[in-house]
Amino acid sequence: MTVQPYHLYIERADPAKNMARYYAIEIGQTLFGEPCLTRRWGRIGKRGQEKRHVFEREEEAVRLFLDLVKQKRARGYRPKTTVRYLWG
Repeated sequence: MTVQPYHLYIERADPAKNMARYYAIEIGQTLFGEPCLTRRWGRIGKRGQEKRHVFEREEEAVRLFLDLVKQKRARGYRPKTTVRYLWG
């Protein structure tokens, strides 16, 4: 069971480079109760791609969540106040 909700939606846009990307990440559970980190990414307004990581312990999922957030922030992704597309 996930004790605390973990979800984040961030974007990176640069009109000069025709770049408009999003990155969404969430920790939930599989049907069997295992911690599962789901991440989605792609061009803003498009469906994009999805990848899921299943873990034995929630702490492992949280560690990956925080590592991915740190990487994306370093690349220029920032939170938005309005969500255009999150889970579809």
